[in-house]
Amino acid sequence: MTDLIFSSATEIARRIREREVSSAEVVEAHLRRIARVNPALNAVVTLTEDAYEQARKADAALHAGELWGPLHGVPMTIKDSFDTAGIRSTWGTVGRREFIPDADATAVARMKAAGAILLGKTNTSEFTMSFYTNNRIFGPTRNPYDTERMSGGSSGGAAAIVAAGGSPIDVGTDTGGSVRLPAHFCGIAGIRPTSGRVPRTGHAISYGGLADLLTQVGPLARRVEDLALALSVICGPDGVDPYCTPMPLGDYRKVDLAGLRVAYFTDNGVAAPTPETAACVERVAGALAGAGCRVEESRPPGMEQSFGLLRGLLGATGRAALKMALERAGTGLDETSLAVVRTATALGPQALDLLLENVDRFRSEALAWFQSYDLLIAPVNAVPALPVGEIEERIADFTYTMTHNLTGWPSAVVRVGISPEGLPIGVQFTAQPWREDMALAAAAYAEAIFGGWVKPQL
Repeated sequence: MTDLIFSSATEIARRIREREVSSAEVVEAHLRRIARVNPALNAVVTLTEDAYEQARKADAALHAGELWGPLHGVPMTIKDSFDTAGIRSTWGTVGRREFIPDADATAVARMKAAGAILLGKTNTSEFTMSFYTNNRIFGPTRNPYDTERMSGGSSGGAAAIVAAGGSPIDVGTDTGGSVRLPAHFCGIAGIRPTSGRVPRTGHAISYGGLADLLTQVGPLARRVEDLALALSVICGPDGVDPYCTPMPLGDYRKVDLAGLRVAYFTDNGVAAPTPETAACVERVAGALAGAGCRVEESRPPGMEQSFGLLRGLLGATGRAALKMALERAGTGLDETSLAVVRTATALGPQALDLLLENVDRFRSEALAWFQSYDLLIAPVNAVPALPVGEIEERIADFTYTMTHNLTGWPSAVVRVGISPEGLPIGVQFTAQPWREDMALAAAAYAEAIFGGWVKPQL
């Protein structure tokens, strides 16, 4: 079963459907893997009690000729910022330490309806508000390629356990890079879909508010094919999230790369990348040129504004939304790790209006620039995984992902290289709005050329 736990979710699903292996065997193998690697990683913070029972039900249903969906019998984990019915869902905040919801978040419910079996919940930063997966309930999650390094955040628990073979797929969220950064740090694949593609119902940061544009739900997996599969399952309106749009989702396998207009850049003008990071982007650009793409070096205008605008949206009301969330969760201001709530001040009406105008101008100018291209290739971060705890003084390094939370564009990540320290290096593939298929097609091509995920020596 060792080879199976490192297979893609798509392959595992096929083997279960074709009776080559049972769901019970697959689930048991993944639970054994979690038991082996999780003490070093602290990635899975809650295990379900009925995963094996659900797997046996999946096997019985298949034997009776009943197929639950494309993920029938496939194990999964879910980021702890999502509600899961009957299973502890803490959102990483002390007040919800033992909170058990009555209903699943929409994305969770859809994965279950497609046949996936929940193994457990993965660690997150408090309310997903940090690039460092750490909180006062469970502590930090570590990187499977070097446990002295961080896994990224806020979907760091998801990325770490998927990279280590404890789960084939997870669902995370991305407000400033929280799917893409952990995918880069942990050497796996991830996608932040177009804003409005997937409902956020039942998530720690739900829909609405001044910063609504920023947060989107997206899958993490070892292979690009699994991102496409999971995205097809979780996307589309749920009748609750008012900003979710009923847009068709294209098939990445039908995208012809030849002739696509591709822009790339290696430096966003805020934080210079490591030479190895820049080289990875340049190699991908060269590979796409070899596939018949028209490639040129260019970057969207105003990228240096990304951090200021994103931080402005999150803090415009003096973190009132976060303070209310803490109050609803029962977490006191002296109990939260989010020190910003104790010092944040609200903008006045004129400054708030100016901020919103600047955000819209940034988005408009970026969109006008993108009319000349189909794809944008860039670093995910200026550096590979940082040492555990080293974050605030390096915040500029994280601005590469923030840009596309502001634009709302779909952006996928896949591993294409390795640093001198032996750490993964990912590259970011961004497409025009609603063209996840194009971003995934380019990521899949790079994965095929450069190998994608590599098993950690853990």
